[in-house]
Amino acid sequence: MGPLHLFRFSLEQASLRAGKVTVFCVESPLLVPRQGLSTGKSCWSFVLEPAGGGFAFWVTVDSIRRMTPEELFTAALGLGRQWRVAQCRFEGEPKRLELRLEHVPGEHFECPVCKASCGIHDTIERRWRHMNFFQYRCELVAKVPRTWCRTDGVHQVPVPWAREGSGFTLMMEALVMLLSAEMPVEAMADLLDEHDTRLWRVLMHYVEQAHAKSDWSAVRRIAVDDTSSRSGRRYVTNVLDDENSRLLLMVEGRGVQALGAFAEALALHGGDPSQIEAIAMDMSTSYIKGATKHFPQATIVFDKFHLMVLAGKALEEVRHQLQREGAQLKGAMWSLRGNVWNLSKERQAQRKDLCRQYTQLGRAMSLRETLQAIYANSDRQLAEAELRWWCGWAARSRLWPFRHLAQTVRQYLDGILAYFDTKLTSGAIEAVNGIIQLAKRMARGFRNFVYFRTAAYLRVGQLNLDVPNMS
Repeated sequence: MGPLHLFRFSLEQASLRAGKVTVFCVESPLLVPRQGLSTGKSCWSFVLEPAGGGFAFWVTVDSIRRMTPEELFTAALGLGRQWRVAQCRFEGEPKRLELRLEHVPGEHFECPVCKASCGIHDTIERRWRHMNFFQYRCELVAKVPRTWCRTDGVHQVPVPWAREGSGFTLMMEALVMLLSAEMPVEAMADLLDEHDTRLWRVLMHYVEQAHAKSDWSAVRRIAVDDTSSRSGRRYVTNVLDDENSRLLLMVEGRGVQALGAFAEALALHGGDPSQIEAIAMDMSTSYIKGATKHFPQATIVFDKFHLMVLAGKALEEVRHQLQREGAQLKGAMWSLRGNVWNLSKERQAQRKDLCRQYTQLGRAMSLRETLQAIYANSDRQLAEAELRWWCGWAARSRLWPFRHLAQTVRQYLDGILAYFDTKLTSGAIEAVNGIIQLAKRMARGFRNFVYFRTAAYLRVGQLNLDVPNMS
């Protein structure tokens, strides 16, 4: 007799047994859902009371058998109807929890290719690392079926708790991705008691998957710069989207081939080299050749900060030359560097005294500060006139570092003046390079370029990672 029969019987007896309690004892597995709980003998009590000419009643279940550990883990893992936990082992030294899973006998699985329902051909035992059970390591072990399909042959079926080819469960991979945003991989490997190579494979899978799906069709203005990848003068080239400061691409080396690699990647991400309107870069000859070859329609913009760095170096050369000639400039380096409004009153006074005492130093300081003031102009024509005048002044200054700088300004004048039309700078990519270098220092270097690129994309790539939900 099932629950429906009891319900019907209670209604038939309501007029005869009103106000009394009738208890029925039945054997039925239908009293609870299929997953999680199962019952043996359960007692159902019906309490009937008169209520406005009719009868009201309540039903209660007096006893339910406790869940076994296997049933508990089956429900907690959410294995679905085709899988269940068959055995739990808590043993070894150090202790670890091993959950052995099995498929429900008689179940058919879909062919991974054509989705047809197929029988089981054979099984292969596999093992996955899961999140810890309290402080103990937890692993799942299962004999994964292979289906035989008349159309597509033999294929291993996917399991609901892990992605294909991974040695971690989806929940474990979600934890790895969560921790990767807070600590280096080496520290994460120590915390999880895993080899760092296995963790890098997880990061590379999700990062490369998200990077391949990123859309670059709206990219119009980019910034290009290099940064150190490891000791020994090894560099990489970074390409940044100026609109949202997103790292688009990192490639080994710096030069024509780097911008050629970006042109190829742009086509793979829904873009076209002809859509690039402006490129901010330093005055590297190789970058100029790469931009001219692969993005001939784009405007090359030489960043104002790089030009001011060259002016600062020219000022340093003048200071060093004066020191070699016997000038007393010891302890004056930080008074002569940087902008005057960033200095303390004592250093400002020291700068004025030194520039007044050494006329060559005063001319060099005036040349640097005048060049900086030119960038305050918003009109290109006015800026061009002032830059040409400045070059003439620098050429007559009898300071060879500034004479050389004047030649550089004349050589790259079009790219320098392009700033006044586009207001495009490399400030964002310099900041991104700083974040990348910080990640490299925290990790104490990376084993190879692929790891370095993965870490960079993860931190500044603004990727939409398709990471499993831990809830």
